[in-house]
Amino acid sequence: MVIILRRADGARTARTDRIARASMTRTWQTKLIHAETSIPEGYRSLVTPVYRGSTTVFERAESMPDNWRQDRVGYSYGLYGTPTTLELAARIAAIEGGGHTFLTPGGQAAIALIYFAFTGAGTHVLVPDSVYGPNRAFARQLARRFGVEVDFYPPTIGAGIAEHMRPNTRLVWCESPGSMTMEVQDVPAIAGAAHAHGAVVALDNTYAAGVLFDAFAHGVDVTMQALTKYIGGHSDLLLGSVTVRGDAHYELVGGAHAGLGLGASPDDCSLALRGMQTLAVRLAALERSTLAVAQWLAERPEIEQVLHPALPSCPGHEFWRRDFTGSASVFSVVFDARYSEARLLAFCDALELFELGYSWGGVTSLVVPNFAPRRTHPSVRKGSLVRLNVGLESTEDLIADLEQALAGLGHA
Repeated sequence: MVIILRRADGARTARTDRIARASMTRTWQTKLIHAETSIPEGYRSLVTPVYRGSTTVFERAESMPDNWRQDRVGYSYGLYGTPTTLELAARIAAIEGGGHTFLTPGGQAAIALIYFAFTGAGTHVLVPDSVYGPNRAFARQLARRFGVEVDFYPPTIGAGIAEHMRPNTRLVWCESPGSMTMEVQDVPAIAGAAHAHGAVVALDNTYAAGVLFDAFAHGVDVTMQALTKYIGGHSDLLLGSVTVRGDAHYELVGGAHAGLGLGASPDDCSLALRGMQTLAVRLAALERSTLAVAQWLAERPEIEQVLHPALPSCPGHEFWRRDFTGSASVFSVVFDARYSEARLLAFCDALELFELGYSWGGVTSLVVPNFAPRRTHPSVRKGSLVRLNVGLESTEDLIADLEQALAGLGHA
């Protein structure tokens, strides 16, 4: 029996009829690869299917576009997206209020994509001094190797960034809050000054998960997220996104995305789609627990300062109150000067529920010491800062864990 392979709309074509007739005489070895079978149509699921594939098959030779703009011309090649990846990209763009989203294999790839899309040899970039470490490394090393001039500016400078602009400044980065020292930036003021000089404003919006801070409403041109963190939500994927507002930026980012071959795994995209469904309830629970932990630490004699955007002790707190709709799970603490780096390392080792590990935004609490000197925050002495990520464990258990670790500081 020969079963005719039908198009999605059920119609037969000359090609499918010809293939069906020819299949009657083909050997079983060929039928293993060219299976002329069909399954019942009409199946619907609450879950987006995982479409894996490199090669896209076309009905006719004349309909084979060699084009990365799959959202506009149709599917051409798996590197540029499958229905799974394009579904995730569309959903990210929708929650961020952007025009289009491009997916990357990780957050650092999203950062690199923005550099390659908007800079070139002889151009100048401004980066906040509190920026995510790998962004800083890319700017200081790889970008400069390609002839891009990079300067770092104080993150709390606001409209004063105009004094750092040059005629060749093409890109201004923001990261609000900073991923370690947590300064909240006056993004609208920075964007206004940058636009007056013709520069593009990019924002690492990972802390806000793309939803707690409306980047495009505050003047940002292009955003990126490490979807690894809050969108994924379970520490089991690596994925990034770059979202643009207009067609001009769509072309620049899309061309660079295709040229660099930054394909995203459909399996990781499927996990991110799953994570998006619980993002709202996770963010709400994380905010409550993190605030409780931060406020408890603020009363401890061992702690000199708590750097949590929702607390007045955090630089730029007034901008958080003005611009954000909530806070997230990551914050830092500055320990009293009497504790050495060795004692703070022992404190981290003594924690039982806070695992030692990088990243954040998952269900598990994490701790990481950061002893690098910071010019941007005078009160953060070298060897005094520890960053915490609060997970979904019981708040009371997390506080008890911190209390027992703090109690051992004097005995380290």
